Amino acid sequence: MADRSEAEVLVAARDWKAAGHQVALATVVKTWGSSPRPAGSHLVVRDDSFFLGSVSGGCVEGAVVEEALGVMQTGIPKVLEFGITNEQAWEVGLACGGKVHIFVEPLQ
Repeated sequence: MADRSEAEVLVAARDWKAAGHQVALATVVKTWGSSPRPAGSHLVVRDDSFFLGSVSGGCVEGAVVEEALGVMQTGIPKVLEFGITNEQAWEVGLACGGKVHIFVEPLQ
């Protein structure tokens, strides 16, 4: 869903919350090396697992959605860190490694 603008993602979060859903917002807060999405990118998750936006791609986004569902239940925000070393990147055929830190918070 990376084709959504950041504003559209935030509007969806507001609308879902107004409709009575629990909602969590994930935001890229820091990147290093190769990262598909820049700092400031958002992904919003609804309590039924529907989501919009993008903070990375692939298995990272699946993990972020799962963590967001947990954050909705506990009400406690968290910072997630995902990364791959340069050596690991070479082994899987990527040009270089990278890290991304993602802040996940429940919307009140």
